[in-house]
Amino acid sequence: MSSATGGTGRRRMSRAERERQMLDTAERVFGDNGYRNTSMDEIAERCGVSKPMLYEYFGSKDGLLLACMARSKAELLDVTQKAMAGATDPKDILWRGMVAYFGFVDSHSRSFAMLLTEPLAGPPETAEAIEATRRQQSALISGVLATFAPAAPQDALEAFTEIIMGASERLALWRTRRPGTSVEDTARYMTDFCWSGLGPYLAPENG
Repeated sequence: MSSATGGTGRRRMSRAERERQMLDTAERVFGDNGYRNTSMDEIAERCGVSKPMLYEYFGSKDGLLLACMARSKAELLDVTQKAMAGATDPKDILWRGMVAYFGFVDSHSRSFAMLLTEPLAGPPETAEAIEATRRQQSALISGVLATFAPAAPQDALEAFTEIIMGASERLALWRTRRPGTSVEDTARYMTDFCWSGLGPYLAPENG
């Protein structure tokens, strides 16, 4: 009867909803199988769409992986920014940011591990997409550090930013092997580590 349901009693998905469904499914399959062992046939079957439709939306398997990464990059920035916006003091900013980061990684643990352990398995653009996400988060972190450690020279801020980025990724990978360790405990390890290292540069009221 209604064209919105196609006479099946189910509402027809909008293009945005269909795209989101495809990306959700693709991320799970990539995470489960790895990039090389994932086929567009499997993604289409698990998503309940035709393979030509996948190609219509994303162009190729490479394009689909990169679309998954682009979405994750935007979502990660959104969740960390929103989390830190509610902070009451500098240490709380760091804590909330870490909880948001590890919580996000936790919900994407299989695909996150795949991208970090086999970054060259995907298309050549994969490594650059990973670096773009790192640069995005680095800019966010360095801005926070500059706020609560105003005495730190630029070199120190840049070095601590790289240390935090690298340590966060390694700790997140460690958590994929230690699922019993909570997001909050992991965030606390990072916050305590960072706060101790930054101690000499902290403004007096933040020490």
